[in-house]
Amino acid sequence: MNRLLLHTAEELHGLPRAGRRAVVMTMGALHEGHATLIRTAREKAGPGGQVVVTVFVNPLQFGPNEDLDRYPRTLDADLRIAEGAGAEAVFAPAVDEVYPGGDPQVRISAGPMGERLEGATRPGHFDGMLTVVAKLLHLTRPDLALFGQKDAQQLALIRRMVTDLNFPVEVVGVPTVREEDGLALSSRNRYLSPAERHTALALSRALFAGQDRLAAQAALRARAEASPASDERATALARLGEIRASADAHAVSAAGGGLPDAVRAAALHVLEEAGRHEPPLVLDYLALVDPQDFTEAGPGFTGQAVLAVAAKVGATRLIDNIPLEFGAHS
Repeated sequence: MNRLLLHTAEELHGLPRAGRRAVVMTMGALHEGHATLIRTAREKAGPGGQVVVTVFVNPLQFGPNEDLDRYPRTLDADLRIAEGAGAEAVFAPAVDEVYPGGDPQVRISAGPMGERLEGATRPGHFDGMLTVVAKLLHLTRPDLALFGQKDAQQLALIRRMVTDLNFPVEVVGVPTVREEDGLALSSRNRYLSPAERHTALALSRALFAGQDRLAAQAALRARAEASPASDERATALARLGEIRASADAHAVSAAGGGLPDAVRAAALHVLEEAGRHEPPLVLDYLALVDPQDFTEAGPGFTGQAVLAVAAKVGATRLIDNIPLEFGAHS
């Protein structure tokens, strides 16, 4: 038996601990993204601390037509990755260990935020996710819990639950890990054929196009605002030989939706092109949202935002997002 591996709550509660305990919750099929979470947990727990990784494919967060049975289960490989990244224990319980009475009658409700974006596409998903996260927090009793920012809405809901229900744990978000071609690491990437993977790259390209649009417009505004009056900005840019930027300034002004709409438009253009690929990308949603409640960012939005996308390529559904910062003049 692997010395890292624990299957029951009794074994977990008998695990000696000293210093801070950090937990990384997974559904298995570990990859470099999970390894990054575990290494970050190891660093934050400190030399005297402890890292516990949970591996549990939670049936509550899969819908009737989703891939619960198809979801990869690779526990032996998961143990090697977890140990190599610095975990002291892997808690991999059976379903009846987590839900000893069958499906729980009392569950956590994700509320209005849980009904948006992913929640609208996957009804009940976030209720099931929060229920198992709450149970695993009680079982593992950590000081820190680390989650990937790739699942931005999940992370936001966990933060909300921990705050609203007074869980004594610090939630830490860890930036998305990407492959060299930009595709966000996911256990579902293994389902993609080479042609499907090529199409799937449009998700990250779309997000970076939106990010570039934001950066370009911020630079454009900074230069244009050197003009003494707002109606002279496009003319000033033209005099500098920036004809394309000048035209862009006129177009953004005429659009009336502000920079958030321009960011969405830049990302959507990439996704629409991918919809004509073979195989095509089938868009579920593209949204620019306030990370506090996942409502859409309006024309005058300022502060942190999340540009999020979900789409299907073949039979595989993928999600991705990037954080953006909108200044006072966005």
